[in-house]
Amino acid sequence: MLSELSGSLFQQALIDGDFSPRFFAYYYKQWNNYRMPFHHHNSTEIMYLISGGCTVDVRQREGHTESFHLKRGELIVLDANIPHRLIVEEGVSCRMLNVEFGFTGYKGVAPSVGRLAREEQEVAGMLGTPFSSLVLPDPDEVYHVLKSLVLELDQRGAEGGSMTDLLFCEMLLRISRLRSEKVRSSLQLPEFYVRRSIDFLHQNYDQSIQVKDIASAVNLHPGYLHRIFKTHTGRTITDYLNVLRMEKSRMLLGQSDIPVAEIADYVGVSSRQYFHLLFKKYTGLTPVEYRNSIERHAWTYEEGDSGNLGEDI
Repeated sequence: MLSELSGSLFQQALIDGDFSPRFFAYYYKQWNNYRMPFHHHNSTEIMYLISGGCTVDVRQREGHTESFHLKRGELIVLDANIPHRLIVEEGVSCRMLNVEFGFTGYKGVAPSVGRLAREEQEVAGMLGTPFSSLVLPDPDEVYHVLKSLVLELDQRGAEGGSMTDLLFCEMLLRISRLRSEKVRSSLQLPEFYVRRSIDFLHQNYDQSIQVKDIASAVNLHPGYLHRIFKTHTGRTITDYLNVLRMEKSRMLLGQSDIPVAEIADYVGVSSRQYFHLLFKKYTGLTPVEYRNSIERHAWTYEEGDSGNLGEDI
């Protein structure tokens, strides 16, 4: 009789010994306006979002609950015995591909999980770093393997065979490599998110913007974005936006005939009084004073005094 292990990915015996996958569930499912109660099972589960969107709430080992908002082409790996639930909001639908598995004694067909870990650094790294849940974007690599695995299981049954074991090994390896890429890129992510945030500010400074809007655009928590933005730029997001708006205001005041009263609208400041206060704070002049000074220096320049113009610009 084949020996059994629990369904968790994180067991030293799984790395040291030789075990094959054992499948408990595998299916496609369309969810509409659904709220699942928290539950857990003694198997690792992979949920792959084929279309639509959903939320997966996960009670982490530390005791807190974390919500993951999945979109098309993303997957979540849930370790065994981790309470979780699926939420599909009203008016939203999602189509998912699921597989749940544990481990049994080696069948001698495809490489065992342990052998795969001993030969592939990415697999060893994932199995040696426990997590309650892991969300990964998939460039269609895992999806095609997972789809083939479920179709094969549909035809062969839960016991599977050579093809199901081979497909499982490929799926595990591809997920492990995606995880490694995510870990490597995370070291550079803060700078990447700050650049994206700055791009967003330059494209939308003429609108009413709050930090939560920028955070949503770059898929970060507002508090975390605030911290990394200050670290990388030396300014808060609000200060950066104000400076950007005032620089645009200086340009419009100096190079256009737009009435001073309308400049605030052009740079996304809804209150004209607040705009005047901001402009005075960042330039030392009121908008009217600044435009007049630009006009005077322009006249002086025409008379040949280029030095003063250079200083003000």
